[in-house]
Amino acid sequence: MRYLSLLGISLLGMTGCDRLATIPYTPEQTPETWLQIQPFMVFKIGSAEFVLVQPSSSIFVYLLGIIAIGVGLYFFHIQENYQSRKWWGIALVLWGSGALFAGTSYQAFSYEIKCSGQSLCSWTSWWEIIYLILSAASIDAMLVSGTYSSCEERNRKMLRSYAILNIVLYSVLIIIGVFVLNKFLISFELLLIFTAPTILILFFLNGWRYYKYREKLDFALLMTWIWLGVTIGAYFIYLILDITGELWERGIWFSENDVLHIGLIGWMIFIGVYVAKRVTDMSQPD
Repeated sequence: MRYLSLLGISLLGMTGCDRLATIPYTPEQTPETWLQIQPFMVFKIGSAEFVLVQPSSSIFVYLLGIIAIGVGLYFFHIQENYQSRKWWGIALVLWGSGALFAGTSYQAFSYEIKCSGQSLCSWTSWWEIIYLILSAASIDAMLVSGTYSSCEERNRKMLRSYAILNIVLYSVLIIIGVFVLNKFLISFELLLIFTAPTILILFFLNGWRYYKYREKLDFALLMTWIWLGVTIGAYFIYLILDITGELWERGIWFSENDVLHIGLIGWMIFIGVYVAKRVTDMSQPD
């Protein structure tokens, strides 16, 4: 499964991802109005000049990516032949890589990628497509890890098959979305539709096991899914209440993405400090 995201990225490259630049931002934004709706800084290096958008938000998302990759590598370092730890490592490296792609296109270099040299700014980019695929693959890798640490043998194959089918179907829909330029098929909302059931499966799996066995590992993993759910919930509450808009009118840039990324930074640290060494396989790998 770890090669599926690379396959999806390769296929996307062959489709000609510059087609994505033809999808206009909604509501339409020119390069000039793009810079009016968010903070930015202009940097000059020699004769070159570039615009850095949302500087503080860019720091948060890049920090999230670096920490996630670091915790993923830590799982590899302490793997000790545990398949569950290996798949946690894969999941977090994928997550961190996706965060770096997302931060580049949604925040830091959004102007250069989506607006520079264009009459109207684009709605998305291939950077964001890769982020979507990597994020979905990351959650499915967490499920594979859970089959080793929290599942009896009879349920392992079923959940692993679900994880594989989930990322394959999602990648296919992404590719179709790029071909036909369908916003929904390449949206964050579709990502949530494919990842939310997986997170719920893990939540109920570890919740049931902790209720029945009171194992420290199941408690640690249960807290992991609760933390993730609360963070995503806080993101949507902040978004729905339009707190970003209210603060921006006062000259304070702290967006719903900052709420999400700060929560996820804490989540990653929690996983590395509290969860990692508690993760073990229920039995020897198949």
